[in-house]
Amino acid sequence: MTVALIIIGVVALFSTGLAVILMFRLLKSQGDSQSQDSALGHQVGEIRLGMDRVNEAIQNLNVDRAKQSERLETMLTSLNSSSSALKDILANTQARGQWGERMAEDVFRIIGFVEHVNYVKQATVTDGSSRPDFTIFMPENKKLNMDAKFPLTNYIRLVEADTEEEAQQHSLAFLRDVRDRAKEVVGRDYINPEDNTLDYVLVFIPNEQMFHYIQQHGATVVEEALRNRVVLCSPISLFAILSVIRHALDNFAIEQASNEILSELAIFDRQWKLFAAQMETVGRRIESAQTGFESLKGTRSRALDRPLQRIQEIRKQRDIPDAPEVYSIESEDPVALPETELVEPYTEEK
Repeated sequence: MTVALIIIGVVALFSTGLAVILMFRLLKSQGDSQSQDSALGHQVGEIRLGMDRVNEAIQNLNVDRAKQSERLETMLTSLNSSSSALKDILANTQARGQWGERMAEDVFRIIGFVEHVNYVKQATVTDGSSRPDFTIFMPENKKLNMDAKFPLTNYIRLVEADTEEEAQQHSLAFLRDVRDRAKEVVGRDYINPEDNTLDYVLVFIPNEQMFHYIQQHGATVVEEALRNRVVLCSPISLFAILSVIRHALDNFAIEQASNEILSELAIFDRQWKLFAAQMETVGRRIESAQTGFESLKGTRSRALDRPLQRIQEIRKQRDIPDAPEVYSIESEDPVALPETELVEPYTEEK
């Protein structure tokens, strides 16, 4: 883009110069009057000013291009250093394994899986000595084991091959490495019904280009692995597999919660029926008590009042005085009781 701007500036400068020459000749042919010279001088001054601006812009572009070139050179140097350092690190088999495990953990983290909740690392299988890199927890207490494999050596030789013959040789060696890594997983106890595992195991290839090369040129390797119940996966395909597992876990959790809710609803229904029956019984008893109370207040009270009225009539007929007043429940002050004589305490004579 910088080169294009420079070319445009040069063309503009050339066009401006050509326009100045043509204008000068045109005005020269029309006469040498003072007003024409003045107008020509003014136009030439503006054109020179424009040319100076174009020259300044071109110089600025050259300076910017030099700075960008220097910055790009620095970035390329840094990138080459980082690539060399990474290549040296991945030359170590153990470092490659750790790199693959870290890539897998990144996919776990993106999908939302939590260690010791959705998966564990390096857990020894039951009744065995094998330790898969990852054990993924599935619904209904199922497990899915996975190993990370990074057969990089022959793949790098394949990429850096100078001739077609060398590329073919390294391609066969690389695919043989992949087949061997899959067989290593088959020979372990990663598939164990007694340990409640699924009937297949995952082998994680932490590089998309490497995985696509296996898919394109190693169809027999992939088919052999599937016959042995080994599924090869890359970061993208692992993400898809874990997404399905996450969806299954969510559905299983919802199903369990629904069953628990239905169970609680059944308990609530039974308790509600008992409560309603008790309420009905208590209601009948309250109605019976209310009926009895109304009977006491009405019929029984009137039956007691009639003898009392008859007694009052008899007392009046025979001039029997009324009984003295006693403590009244409705009175705030109790009736004073008659004073009693003090009795000296008994003492035994000696």
